[in-house]
Amino acid sequence: MADSKKTKQRLIDLRATETPAFGAVIRDAEKRIYQFHKDKVSKPQQDVKVVRTARKEIARVLTIKRERELAAEAKN
Repeated sequence: MADSKKTKQRLIDLRATETPAFGAVIRDAEKRIYQFHKDKVSKPQQDVKVVRTARKEIARVLTIKRERELAAEAKN
């Protein structure tokens, strides 16, 4: 239950974010994925959900970005 509240709040935060800042959010998520795979080789991982949550965050950002593009096209 607590995870759904975190997810909803994160979605609200992403929607409030300016579109140019999405690049930084995506880079951060990709960095977490890369770091997970890099660290997986040398030490056991505690949080194996890192990759899944990072991929979902990237998908959310890209979805919001596309929604904004479609809304801008609809205005024209």
